[in-house]
Amino acid sequence: MLVGHAGNDDAGVYRLSDELALVLTVDFFTPIVDDPYDYGRVAATNSLSDVYAMGGRPILALNIAGFPENKIPHEVLGEIIRGGADVARDAGVSIVGGHTVNDAEVKYGLSVVGVIDPRRVVRNGGAKPGDRLILTKPIGTGVLATRLKAGALPPEGTRTLVDVMTTLNREASGLMLQHDPHACTDITGYGLAGHANEMAEASGVTIVLRAADVPLIDGAREAATSGYLTGGGNKTRKFLKDAVALPASLDEAMAALLFDAQTSGGLLIAVAPDHAAPLLAKLKTNHPHAAIVGECVARRGNAIVVE
Repeated sequence: MLVGHAGNDDAGVYRLSDELALVLTVDFFTPIVDDPYDYGRVAATNSLSDVYAMGGRPILALNIAGFPENKIPHEVLGEIIRGGADVARDAGVSIVGGHTVNDAEVKYGLSVVGVIDPRRVVRNGGAKPGDRLILTKPIGTGVLATRLKAGALPPEGTRTLVDVMTTLNREASGLMLQHDPHACTDITGYGLAGHANEMAEASGVTIVLRAADVPLIDGAREAATSGYLTGGGNKTRKFLKDAVALPASLDEAMAALLFDAQTSGGLLIAVAPDHAAPLLAKLKTNHPHAAIVGECVARRGNAIVVE
């Protein structure tokens, strides 16, 4: 076992030989959008992301589903699974089976097996002072999904939200490996600040985030300003109040977005300064919102300092 559950890494890694290891992860959640097919796509994309964050390539998956029998038409479950299957097919992943249980509410996701070179595992620890931090997707899925659940997100906003959440991190992961990454994690339910904090703690550095450079999904700031905040984001902010230093000049909407619980977010990659610009230029092809959002410095007080 090269990577287990002792730390906060995104997936487990088990070495089979000097050249081959398995990457193992599982994730599932309740619906985040109304359309069953899109929900399946989002859940599958999210489940695959942990493998990409480790620098691996997913190859196999099992469906995991909870479904309220006799309360919702089975066709709905069929659409959810079809969405997941389409994403898996696009990612080159074979779904080889799965398991469904009767549940009070709908749940869906994947248990995923990937492969990786054990000498090239990318963990969330390993970032070094001077490293630049690249975020590959904009944030704000949490506040926008909350607005959607309230029936206040317009159709174009829903399309944008789904597009962000169904963008695979496959290309970003492959490009990352070309530039000797020191650390990586994907941004999910713990929010940008929360996952950055895990990276900082695992690496023994302080991460300086520049709020003005953090990309936001269209409409995210408006949603946060209007009060469509996530419970998870609020809990994370309270939990990390002593770890994250926020400037007094930072507006409240942006502060909330830094902790906003994400679904199927982007990768946060730590690379040496001379690799940052070339990697970012390549990422822009498939991730137009990718940006350098901060840097690592020698540890000084807070794990995260927001400027």
